[in-house]
Amino acid sequence: MRIHRIISCPPAGITGAILTVLCLLLITGCENNLKDVEQISAKKLSVPVDKSTGVTVLYSDSAFVKAKMITPEYLHYKTEKPYIEMKKGVTVIFYDTRQQETSRVTSDYAIRRENEKVVELRKNVVVTNNKGETFKSEELIWDETKGRFFSNQLVSVTTPGNIMYGKNFWATQDFSYYEIEQASGDLSLTEKQGF
Repeated sequence: MRIHRIISCPPAGITGAILTVLCLLLITGCENNLKDVEQISAKKLSVPVDKSTGVTVLYSDSAFVKAKMITPEYLHYKTEKPYIEMKKGVTVIFYDTRQQETSRVTSDYAIRRENEKVVELRKNVVVTNNKGETFKSEELIWDETKGRFFSNQLVSVTTPGNIMYGKNFWATQDFSYYEIEQASGDLSLTEKQGF
């Protein structure tokens, strides 16, 4: 018994032509897809932004100024969750009911999330209060609704004659009262303050 194998090959000219046409279609298809992707990407990246320079914002309640925020550049992003970015730094000054300064906060960068009413201060955050105390950290969060500052980063607190370090820090808005966990540092106590 004989087995015959029949192998059929199309002529070389037809195969080459088909491959050439397929390659051209693929190349053309890729170009169109890349152009579509670029257009879609460009549309997604365009976010309405209001840019202002030399800005001072007053926070008031019942005609009394509670705080003043000063920044050299103010970028207001109008997205679904709007936010304000201050890339060139910010200074926030808090006032009491007699319009006397109670505390001052500075940082190299800040972002305010409008819906949450939260301001994140980052990079070289320094706070001073009217008691002569200085607070330093790389990050401090201001919860406008609660009127409190907090941080989970390392915080240093310098008071006359003392310096403390710790984490899990929170303070009232005027920094007249604060708590710090995992505290360590050098303390100089007088007899009245002693144990």
